[in-house]
Formats: sequence, structure tokens, C-alpha cells
Amino acid sequence: MTEGVSSSAATTAVAAAKRRSLWPSVLRWIPTSTDHIIAAEKRLLSIIKTPYEQELVNIGSGPPGSRIRWFRSASDEPRFINTVTFDSKEGSPTLVMVHGYAASQGFFFRNFDALAKHFKIIAIDQLGWGGSSRPDFTCKSTEETEAWFIDSLEEWRKAKNLSNFILLGHSFGGYVAAKYALKHPEHVQHLILVGPAGFTSETEHGSKWLTEFRATWKGAILNHLWESNFTPQRIVRGLGPWGPDLVRRYTSARFGAYASGDVLTDDEARLLTDYVYHTLAAKASGELCLKYIFSFGAFARTPLLHCAPEWKVPTTFIYGVQDWMDYKGAQDARKRMKNVPCEIIRVPQAGHFVFIDNPSAFHSAINYACRKFFSPEKGSHTLSEGLQSV
Repeated sequence: MTEGVSSSAATTAVAAAKRRSLWPSVLRWIPTSTDHIIAAEKRLLSIIKTPYEQELVNIGSGPPGSRIRWFRSASDEPRFINTVTFDSKEGSPTLVMVHGYAASQGFFFRNFDALAKHFKIIAIDQLGWGGSSRPDFTCKSTEETEAWFIDSLEEWRKAKNLSNFILLGHSFGGYVAAKYALKHPEHVQHLILVGPAGFTSETEHGSKWLTEFRATWKGAILNHLWESNFTPQRIVRGLGPWGPDLVRRYTSARFGAYASGDVLTDDEARLLTDYVYHTLAAKASGELCLKYIFSFGAFARTPLLHCAPEWKVPTTFIYGVQDWMDYKGAQDARKRMKNVPCEIIRVPQAGHFVFIDNPSAFHSAINYACRKFFSPEKGSHTLSEGLQSV
């Protein structure tokens, strides 16, 4: 009897496969998974000349003693942070790189070779993004959401047995890096915030135009979508086989507008598009943080500006000159940082993704920011021509 049932099930499966094969290829759904993401990452990083190691670092099922778990489940399944570590010279300072919203560590692919000459580079996918675990996201408050990212980063640090490192965060990753440094300053030697999000609140910046925009029908719809946690990734998933073309159009427009002349090659664009598609189309997880961290208009619900007097880590801000993130928020924060040095550098011919738009100038800014960590024989690092200290 069992054998007959198995035979019937196999026949049904074969028939279903044949029906799918009759569908035009353009209408077939594009599959994705963590394995697809890691494979796309490997293809993208094949451009890199510096040898590296990729690993999934086990961070457990939740922070010890915490009421907040990475996922609300009866399972004690461990979670992992996707990590790449690049070969470096012995004694090089450690630079940990944290990506922004709707991104992952592969976005730094144009920087790894140059920075690995001076640093031990470790880049991660935050929990719920890229090739890291994607637990069900069930946080219900700003506090819980911040803990999701800060505590998972701390568990990763413990698993890697790291201390005394330079921490770099881009955009939303800058928000996470800053909040982490506020909670665990003893581990961070220097903080580098690249186009960081979350410095001002709606009441402090732009409330008038936002109020007026919300009163329009377009504004009302967008505000409703925001509060409903409708993310850009849902559009990519919903388009199915047309998703990759949308991502291709996005990468072409986003990463060419401010380029310094060193534009993406055809191979870079193709590999980046493939990588970005798989990271966006995979299971929704960390992306659902958006409404809890920011109000509509990308204004922080708990602005970093309010934390500036508590800053304990020396900090460098880096912005593209055409960055839509306003560097004046950093200037306001610097006025309140009474106990630590703070520098602000603006990079020409670059937008929000300054490290892709103008990588050579970005590397110069990083080396200048970290000049105190280099020995004299490695040469002095001065602010290169074209970079602006403000």
C-alpha cells in the first residue's frame, strides 16, 4: 500500500515538473535562497584579488539573559552572521564594516583590495540581511528593534573574540554602529560613520514640508504604506521573473549618477545586479525594521543627535558631496560631543554610496581618519586634494 502511494506521488511530481517546463521561461519565478545569495556573493567577490575567508558565525538563538530573542519561536535553532575576512599584514588594525539598509557586505566590493593593504578587513551581513540568517521579524518597538541589531552584533563580536577594532557603518549601518559604540565603547577604537542615517527627528528638521506633503493624496498613500511596513523589497519579490530587470535598472541609475569617471564595468554591473537581486528577493526579515527606527521621511524616532553628549569614541563622518544625507546633522552633533574628537569629511563626485561612486577618494578619507593607527614607516596620511574637512 505504501509503495503504491509513493509511486503515485512520484508520478504526480513528474507531471507537475513537465507542466512547469511548458511555461515560457519569461514567466517562471526566479528562485532564491541563502545558498543563492552566497553563490552570488562568491561570483561578485571573484573580482577581488585579496584572498579572503567566508564563514557563517554562530551567534546562538538569542542574547544570554535577554527577554528579546532573534526570533519568537519554540525552536532553539542557532542563527548565523555571514562574515568575510580578508588577508592582511600582521599587526594591521582591524576594520569592521557594516552595510546599510537594503544592502549587504558585498556592496563594499570596490574597496576591499585597497583597504586590505592597511587594515584587517572584516565585513558582515547584518542579521536578517544578505547571507546571514533571516529570522521571523516580530519586534514591536524601537527598543526591541535596536536590540535586534546591536545585540546580534555584540554576540558576533564575542564569537569572533574581537576587541579594539575600528567600526565603520554606512547609512542605516551607521545608525547601528553608533548605537553599538554608545553601548559598548570599550571595544571600539574609532568610529567611522559613512552617510549615517538617524541623526535628526521629524520635529527638528523638515517637519513643515513633511506635514504639507502628508496632506496630499500622494503623501497620504506613501505614509500609509510606510506605517504598514511596505518595503521596496516586496516590489522586487512581487515582480517575480521581472524582478532582476528592475534591479538592473536600479543599479545602473543608482551607481552611475555621481561616479568620478571610474564607473562600473560591464562585469561589475552584471555581478552586482545578480547579487543585489538575490539579497532583495530572499525572505523578509531585517528589512522590516524600517518603521520602528524611522518615521515617514526617514527621520529617526530616537535621534543620534540626542545621544551626542554621551559619545565616548573618537568619530569621523564621511559624506559624498551629493549625499542626500545632510552633513549638517553631524555638525550639530559635533557641537554636543564634549569629550571626544570628531571630524567631518566630504568626498567630491560622490553621492550616498560614496564608496562605490568615488572609491579612491573614499579610501583616502578612511586612511586619513585612521592615521593614528599607522606606524611612521607606513607613511603619513594627509587629507588628499579635493576632500573637504568641514
